[in-house]
Amino acid sequence: FRFQYRLDPKNQAYQWFQTVDTDRSGFINLKELKQALVNSNWSSFNDETCLMMINMFDKTRSGQMDLFGFSALWDFMQRWRAMFQQYDRDRSGCISGMELQQALAQMGYNLSPQFSETLVQRFTVRGARPGIQLDRFIHVCTQLQSMTQVFRERDTSMTGNIRLSYEDFLSGAVTRLM
Repeated sequence: FRFQYRLDPKNQAYQWFQTVDTDRSGFINLKELKQALVNSNWSSFNDETCLMMINMFDKTRSGQMDLFGFSALWDFMQRWRAMFQQYDRDRSGCISGMELQQALAQMGYNLSPQFSETLVQRFTVRGARPGIQLDRFIHVCTQLQSMTQVFRERDTSMTGNIRLSYEDFLSGAVTRLM
C-alpha cells in the first residue's frame, strides 16, 4: 500500500482524526472507529468490519491506528464509498445481488450471479431487506481481494487452478482474513 501524507491541519483526514480521537491519545481504537463510521441509514459499522480495518492499518500491531494509518484508512474508505455509491443505483443504501455482481465484474471478478446472491444473503443485516450496506460491502470486497491474493501466490503458472492442502488453505485464510 503506497501512501504519502503531509501533516496539514486543513487536510480532511487530519481533521476527522482529531474528531474521532475522542480520548486524545493520538491513536484511534476500535471503539472510537466504530463510533465514527456509519452506513447511509445511520447505523454503525459492524464490529467485524471495524476490526478488519484496524488490523489493515495498524502497522504497530497495537490494536489501534496512528494518524498515518488513519489517513490511509481515510483514502481506502473514500474509494470504497465512491464505488458503493456508483453501484447503489436505486440509492437504497444497500447493494443488491445484481448491483454487487456488476461491481465485482468491474473489479475483474468473473463470478456467477448465484455467488453474488449468496454473498448478499450472508451479509444482509438480519431483519432488514436483502442487500449489503456499505460496511459489509467493504468487508466482502476486501476479503475477496485478500483471498484472491492468496490464490494468485499459489497459482504460479496462472492457470486459474491450484492444488493445496487443507492446512495451506487455512494458513492463507488466517493470515489474510483474521
